[in-house]
Amino acid sequence: MSRFFVPAEAVKGNIITIGGVEAHHIIDVMRLRISDKVVTFDGTGKEYTGVIKNISRGSLTVEIISTRVVQGKETFRIALLQALPKKEKMDYIVEKATELGAGSINPVITERTIPDWTEAKMVSRSERWRKIAKEAAKQCGRADIPEVLPVESFADSIGRFADFDLKLIAILNEEAVPVKDAIKGSGSGKVVIAIGPEGDFSPNEAKIAKESGFKPISLGPRVLKSDTAGLALLSILNYEFTN
Repeated sequence: MSRFFVPAEAVKGNIITIGGVEAHHIIDVMRLRISDKVVTFDGTGKEYTGVIKNISRGSLTVEIISTRVVQGKETFRIALLQALPKKEKMDYIVEKATELGAGSINPVITERTIPDWTEAKMVSRSERWRKIAKEAAKQCGRADIPEVLPVESFADSIGRFADFDLKLIAILNEEAVPVKDAIKGSGSGKVVIAIGPEGDFSPNEAKIAKESGFKPISLGPRVLKSDTAGLALLSILNYEFTN
């Protein structure tokens, strides 16, 4: 059954009012009708099953049959700090990171980031990535939507992770240790993973990260592309912390 997103304020008692793009999808694309069952989620961890009670021009109402509060099984939450890659690769990263359970996605500009980013471009792309995260959450069955933060510099982003329990930076230098060694003894709390651009983090950025408590890690003998590395590390941590 298809799932649809509704903002929390659209839920009043046992009635959900749906408008805009989601209403169009339900009425005109899916062609659902009165008495059809639908599943919605509000992005905060609540999922609602209900039936369509009324359809009007551009909107509909759903009567809630049951509510499920999705309790995350994870004892950890991962933030992905991702250097902006070339072309449209960030679209793919946001989609797949959502599927892999990232709690937040922090796009950053590093010293070696290749594309030029204007203020207008950063704002428009951030909005696009939030929409992609929402659609990916709908598709994969998540009841929450990862926060996609505004684009900022790598140096400025570091400070927001001061209280995290585990900080990892994937980097190509002699100090990098295997992931399994870096996470030994961990398994709960807040985790941040930092992924660099095609040319890797600069020595200055590596220094800033180390001073901020990030552990330099290696992802193995092969050099992974920026749009592969973060997803690979998310998969590794999901396996290690949930098994």
